[in-house]
Amino acid sequence: MSVDEFAPVATQPQRGAVRSRIVEVAAEMLRESGAAALTTRRVADAAGVQAPTIYRLFGDKDGLVDAVAEHVLGEFVARKTALPAGTDPVEALRDGWRQQLDYALTNPELHRLLGEAGRSRRSPALDAGLAVLRSRIHGLAAAGLLRVDEQRALGIIRAAATGTVQQLLDSPPADRDPGLAEAMLEAVLGRILVPGFDSAAEAPGPALDGPRSAAIALAAQLDAFPAFSAAERRLLAEWLSRAVEDQDATGH
Repeated sequence: MSVDEFAPVATQPQRGAVRSRIVEVAAEMLRESGAAALTTRRVADAAGVQAPTIYRLFGDKDGLVDAVAEHVLGEFVARKTALPAGTDPVEALRDGWRQQLDYALTNPELHRLLGEAGRSRRSPALDAGLAVLRSRIHGLAAAGLLRVDEQRALGIIRAAATGTVQQLLDSPPADRDPGLAEAMLEAVLGRILVPGFDSAAEAPGPALDGPRSAAIALAAQLDAFPAFSAAERRLLAEWLSRAVEDQDATGH
């Protein structure tokens, strides 16, 4: 009896086990043979189920691909999140950059699939990964190391990482510049960090880059002031944001 013959009366654990096996088989197939090989028939055969089982569990091929993406990305995000307490915020960002590029180059087919229109916007795992990046940027801001606001830093990092990954994936492996990723990382850090500091350990205080970095650092730590009401914190956050924008506009 095949697995899907008992599907109408399968228990939730049984259905979960079947679903997990299909996702793992599909993920391996995607890594080894590429997206073109990821057909419902081939996945069903490799997983030892009938094709209708995939439609019952995932809806269609897109649903299966989404599940594979969540599986692989979920494992990656879990590893990315695990950093020792007290890790230097600059080193945490460096670590995240390197992990992200390693993930994309190790899973090029999945990376390309996630780049398809609309798919990335419905990925909880991608949202979780973005939350990790935001938290690391917030750590830089709280340490007084950011020379741009947190949202700008996020945009710069994501744009640079996307472009770097695309350049490397578009190049044959033998032609890839092995130093490109690190060079881009240093360029990003040079743009978002206050001048002259590569780690929080070197930072003597929050006013490293004058009023701009002081305002960014204070904005990142407003929750540490319980004497302010929520409305007061929002107002102060708005004032600080305007102060940073004014510094950017005047070049001071």
